[in-house]
Amino acid sequence: MKAIFDKVSNNCSEITTKAYSTSFSLGIKVLDKSLHNPIYGIYGFVRFADEIVDSFHNYNKKELFKKYKDDTYLGIKNKISLNPIINSFQEVVNKFKIDHSLIESFLNSMEMDLEDQNYDENTYKKYILGSAEVVGLMCLTIFVNGDQNKYKKLKPYAMKLGSAFQKINFLRDVNDDYKTLGRTYFPEVNIENFSKSDKLKIENEIENEFVEGLKGIRMLPNTARGGVYLAYKYYYNLFKKIKKIPAQEILEKRTRISNFRKFTILVSSMIKFHSKQL
Repeated sequence: MKAIFDKVSNNCSEITTKAYSTSFSLGIKVLDKSLHNPIYGIYGFVRFADEIVDSFHNYNKKELFKKYKDDTYLGIKNKISLNPIINSFQEVVNKFKIDHSLIESFLNSMEMDLEDQNYDENTYKKYILGSAEVVGLMCLTIFVNGDQNKYKKLKPYAMKLGSAFQKINFLRDVNDDYKTLGRTYFPEVNIENFSKSDKLKIENEIENEFVEGLKGIRMLPNTARGGVYLAYKYYYNLFKKIKKIPAQEILEKRTRISNFRKFTILVSSMIKFHSKQL
């Protein structure tokens, strides 16, 4: 029965999420149970695409990515894929009628990482749109359960939040991105001479996006609000930690939030959510 295969596929996406991201896994646990499998499906899909371009250095990345991309579109069209991660994702796409242009934008951004890029303002924005903002919009499609009026109202806030998260990822991972992968995402920034003013400019952008993102979180349905707020609090705490680090020290190591701190963020976030103090 296909139902068994679909269950196995969903389990694969859940295992992938838990293996790669403890913080994201905690956020999903706080969502209404009905949202767990769909969000696992999205995370598993985007995680595997990201792994191809970021990790599989001893393999033909272009060939692997093309196969993954082709299999994705075929799986969505046929409503089945023998790749369990893609099968889990196509089920979400077809059930919630996720706009295919969001998927295309995401895959295009991942494809940009297959080549050496010198990012200008336009390509920087294009990359953030595809790698983060549209992923937030996929999740938003699920959170509003097909309500187009809610989707249109919350869309700009979801995009701001996704952009803030991605820029924090850039700052957190700048050492690995530059030294290991040879990437520099920030336009007109010389990473080797990353200055206080460079860092402050990026931080101001993030701060403004967080303000807008929180407005959107407050308007989300109850089923999704707690989990998204937890992700917001996790990233905001990571952001505050990054802000305290001098620009040149950012290049020396990856900034992290300890598991104990993640737990305290979880507890405080849930207290605020249940007491309706967001």
